[in-house]
Amino acid sequence: MEAMGASVESAQDNDIAGTGRHEANVPELDGYKHRVDEILMKVDQLEQRVNEVELFYLNTSKKQVNTSKGSSVVKDKDKERQIPSLKKLQLDASRREAAAAKRMQELMRQFGTILRQITQHKWAWPFMQPVDVKALGLDDYYEVIDKPMDFSTIKNQMEAKDGTGYKNVREICGDVRLVFKNAMKYNAEKSDVHVMAKTLLEKFEERWLQLLPKVTEEEKRREEEESVAQMDMQLAQEAAYAKLARDISNELYEVDLHLEELREMVVRKCRKISTEEKRNIGTALSLLSPEDLLKALEIVAQNDPSFQSTAEEINLDMDAQSESTLWRLKFFVKDALEVQGKTSLSTGGDNNNTNNLSKNKNNNSNGNRINKRKREICDAITKSAKKRSKKPTLMIASQRT
Repeated sequence: MEAMGASVESAQDNDIAGTGRHEANVPELDGYKHRVDEILMKVDQLEQRVNEVELFYLNTSKKQVNTSKGSSVVKDKDKERQIPSLKKLQLDASRREAAAAKRMQELMRQFGTILRQITQHKWAWPFMQPVDVKALGLDDYYEVIDKPMDFSTIKNQMEAKDGTGYKNVREICGDVRLVFKNAMKYNAEKSDVHVMAKTLLEKFEERWLQLLPKVTEEEKRREEEESVAQMDMQLAQEAAYAKLARDISNELYEVDLHLEELREMVVRKCRKISTEEKRNIGTALSLLSPEDLLKALEIVAQNDPSFQSTAEEINLDMDAQSESTLWRLKFFVKDALEVQGKTSLSTGGDNNNTNNLSKNKNNNSNGNRINKRKREICDAITKSAKKRSKKPTLMIASQRT
């Protein structure tokens, strides 16, 4: 991308191919820049989508780490099933919730029968309405009882239609117990109210034990359905993001094709690299750091599949390179050497002064500095062998005059 952008800029300062003028073809250059902007915008969009995919798989990995061995076995079995679409899963979820709500309503109806049996008992009257604290002079009632409860409040909650009512049978059961436990807590153990509450609580627990197996079965069924639904949703999301990843890959490939096509168009409009510039590029290559040298050789290999950029010794014929490769090399070595120069200035310090004094005799000419740099590159390649495979020794072919 950088080389292409630089090539566009260079066309402003060089002759358009086939002409002897030194003026840029402004409309044509504007067209190139517009296409570059479009590609950059497309790349930005693809990057956002890539980030979305990466975030999904990152969160998925964290969930899998927290998943138990048993649920992993379930997941492997579920993967054998055909993966449903997200739309179908949403429809199934609505149907499942409706069916579960209907079953819960039936359990609540059966619980209502138990509640009527308790409230119709002759000892139930003290618990039918909220405790009238003022009328009974119970000034400390709210200090003893944290959450008052009575059967009329329970009935209203069971019949509520605004979404504030009970969601399941266990909630009702908890409040029924609270009615009696509040009475037993506030009243003395041998008092009539305490005895009445204790007796009714025992009768309620007997009837509740008869309904409990059905409640437990429904809860287990809901849990299993939710587990399967979550697994199906996870698999559907994975399938959707896998397709998104494939689509992104295909679009990136198309972007690469457009980019290469545009780069070649720009290079064709630029003047040809001169013999002197080829020599300068060859000299600059010998000044590159080992890492940048490998990158430069990769540029050559991209345009010449037969070029072995990883060989131990490489002969690079500058005259045999395409104009596209030469322009890319020119801008690459220019940028790389600028970075190296800034790095040397910022890290030189006293060490550089000491080295300069000890090597003063070797710096009398440009030729000696170049030869010295070549030796340093060879030494660096040897010392880095542990981290990488052997780096190539670069032999620049003599430029034809």
